[in-house]
Amino acid sequence: MAAATPISPVAADQITEWTYEADVVVAGFGVAGASAAVGSAQAGADVLVLERTGGWGGAAAMAGGFIYLGGGTPLQKACGFDDTVENMKAFMKAALGPGTDEAKIDAYCEGSVDHYHWLADECGVPFKQTFWGEPGWEPPFDDGLMYSGGENAAPFNAIATPAPRGHVPQMDDKHSSSEKGGGYMLMKPLTDTATALGVRTAYDMRVQTLIVDVDGRVVGVTAKQYGKDVTVRARKGVVLATGSFAYNEQMVESFAPRIAGRPAASIEEHDGRAIRMAQALGADLAHMDATEVAFFCDPQLFVRGILVNGRGQRYIPEDTYPGHVGQATLLRNDNQSFLIIDEASYEEGMATQTATPQLRHAPKWVAETVVELEEEMGLPEGTLQATVEVYNRHAANGSDPLLGKKPEWVTPIGSPVAALDLRGMTGGFTLGGLRTSVDSEVLHVSGEPIPGLFAAGRCTAGVSAGGYVSGASLGDGSFFGRRAGISAARS
Repeated sequence: MAAATPISPVAADQITEWTYEADVVVAGFGVAGASAAVGSAQAGADVLVLERTGGWGGAAAMAGGFIYLGGGTPLQKACGFDDTVENMKAFMKAALGPGTDEAKIDAYCEGSVDHYHWLADECGVPFKQTFWGEPGWEPPFDDGLMYSGGENAAPFNAIATPAPRGHVPQMDDKHSSSEKGGGYMLMKPLTDTATALGVRTAYDMRVQTLIVDVDGRVVGVTAKQYGKDVTVRARKGVVLATGSFAYNEQMVESFAPRIAGRPAASIEEHDGRAIRMAQALGADLAHMDATEVAFFCDPQLFVRGILVNGRGQRYIPEDTYPGHVGQATLLRNDNQSFLIIDEASYEEGMATQTATPQLRHAPKWVAETVVELEEEMGLPEGTLQATVEVYNRHAANGSDPLLGKKPEWVTPIGSPVAALDLRGMTGGFTLGGLRTSVDSEVLHVSGEPIPGLFAAGRCTAGVSAGGYVSGASLGDGSFFGRRAGISAARS
């Protein structure tokens, strides 16, 4: 659909009448758009938000709700964790690379505590001062803090002092991947704050093209509302915040083909429209091949065993962030993964509390010995045996010198032993997009800002260049969304 309509910019002198008008026009009412609207209104601008659907929220309202914050936030301190800005920078630059925008990460880390106060004190986002320390994609209850990026796992625990930075808005009766996800309790306070500040909204508004004046400045957008063409004037600036390109099949096949056909943690409205519109003005792109990859297995299970690839070899410390497991599986191991686990550990994992019961799988193969299991799985003779023998030899002493799994999760694999077939259990969303400045200006391929055009959220290349941590999308979407709104208001 995005490719079926023109995206070339429209000259302002061709517009005879403006349907809507505001100082700052924001396209999209997810986390980046809502933060831009609040930031712009707080800076004194008259703000109009254009939302494609019939209500606010976007993908953020259905997310687990992690916001990646650190450097010594009140929540971290209340839960007994010390963190510093420099420590946060060191981890993020290692975990989110290669090729991170260091200036952007520096700004993000240096402004993280202030951003926490903005969310909590100025926008009313609630955080419960409790820590959830079990493996998982997200806390099963309303705890406010969790490790959400493998900070306490190898190799990152040797690069920076571990500190949990996954901040989750407090919400009772959460349901992941629905309108009752923890992200709802981020979005509702933000949109309520926007309304209280006088931000106007226009729903069922499909933004089509940018409007530019004779000097090349973006001064508005064209859109369709209920099938009718409308024009929207932006006296100061336009903010693009319409999400990723995960549901644009052509763009995914061109830029991130490894997740083609398997979008996850995204919504159909993420069609890359904003990226294409800005490209038509010469906007630069970054990290278009970067993807987050979900791994559809409960971490409470795989942390208790070993993950092996199609050659029967371990390939990642099993106690790391599940997104790192997903990326390693899909991008570097041909989407081939098997969980080798003994009966006692499997039953222990199945008995634990978890937020993701739908990710629990039954074994496909069960045997009394690793030799028999290897044969049943069809692996080359001796491959799995060698892997388990090496693992067990060191596990007897509580260590994992090969990959560095923490001693608390290292136990020898006993008998009976089983294998869960996790081939193809991955899905992802795109991380690349428009190249922006630390002030959320959209940059031309020349490196100069495109006058009047700003962007934030998953339509941009944020702090993630290749790696990912849970909370990076809502974190940099809200942080740089707020900056986009302020920059546009002052434009």
